[in-house]
Amino acid sequence: MKITLFDDSSRQTLLPLTFTRPVAGIRIGILTIAGKWQKWLGAEVAFHTEDYLQELFPPHTDRSSLFINGSVCPDEPLLNAISALNTGDALMAGDLLIAVATGNADFEGTAASDFKPVPYTGSFTRLVYPEDIFKNNDTELRKDFALLTTGRSSASLSATNTIIGDHLFAEEGAEAECATFNTLKGPVYLGRNSAVWEGSNIKGSFALCDNSQVKMGTKIYPMTTIGPYCRVGGEINNAVIFAHSSKGHEGYLGNSVLGEWCNIGADSNNSNLKNNYAEVRLWDYSRDDYRKTGLQFCGLIMGDHTKCGINTMFNTGTVAGVCANVFGAGFPKNFIPDFSWGGSAGIETYRLEKLFDTVERVFERRDIKLDAATRRMLTAIFEKTEKYRSF
Repeated sequence: MKITLFDDSSRQTLLPLTFTRPVAGIRIGILTIAGKWQKWLGAEVAFHTEDYLQELFPPHTDRSSLFINGSVCPDEPLLNAISALNTGDALMAGDLLIAVATGNADFEGTAASDFKPVPYTGSFTRLVYPEDIFKNNDTELRKDFALLTTGRSSASLSATNTIIGDHLFAEEGAEAECATFNTLKGPVYLGRNSAVWEGSNIKGSFALCDNSQVKMGTKIYPMTTIGPYCRVGGEINNAVIFAHSSKGHEGYLGNSVLGEWCNIGADSNNSNLKNNYAEVRLWDYSRDDYRKTGLQFCGLIMGDHTKCGINTMFNTGTVAGVCANVFGAGFPKNFIPDFSWGGSAGIETYRLEKLFDTVERVFERRDIKLDAATRRMLTAIFEKTEKYRSF
């Protein structure tokens, strides 16, 4: 069966994280949403997303027979309901289209009303806003931990570590020395070839994905995910870092989401609680305005390829768009537009040719070449976000 994960309206409300990926490319728990569906279904998935992303996230070459909402995370009851769909059925949670079995029908241009509605009344995790990622990370991390480890044996770790509880799983090649892992209130997952360095204290639930490192003396609190090929240090609490990003030094990151290829400078911090304990607002691209989150704790949302210099201070509820370079004294604004260069003292446009020079150098460190498809994607985003750069 050909399976396609489609973007719905949540794509707009999840910006800037979905400027550079389909909704199903978001990491929450241990896996991306696409990775979860692949694991649950035992099948490759493709994407139905914006035209400028299709070169990097292609559709199936043949027509798919099952389309699943990419903002929805799978679980066993949901999988059973989808598996029971007949051709022409659409699984609905109220007005939300979860999945549709199209058969040979064309998904493009169709609506849920073109199919027979099958109601679904069970609960499930769905991402609508960026803060939903860290809010639901604990739930998804526990589900992914069970999905990946049930019936398997953990690799051994050095006897120099202190492991409290019995919910730690290490993949082959994972290393740790003189670290403390507390799994009494949540599992700890260490991916392939990951490393936890001496003196680190980690409290589950926590996932360190493949080929990532936790530096010496790091303090990590629950509900945190460090994606693949990352390096982290300092203090981290209820944060999700997608992949290929670094927060390698002292400083606090909490109730936050970082995309891919981000870098946090030494001694940089984000606030996750307002001084007056008031509700936090976040910039919402779909509204071109700030939106109430209903949260008291909400930190930093950072899009792909964004960097900040040393001693950067991010206010509570800051959204930094893709491809921004933030530096200088003082607090930058709570919305840092995509392709910004500067900080509180003033911002100008981060020119594309200058950005590409930086991306090339960053990629070269990982033996990756900046290809034409990625250039075209970033150029398209640059053009789409021009209206926000009225400095």
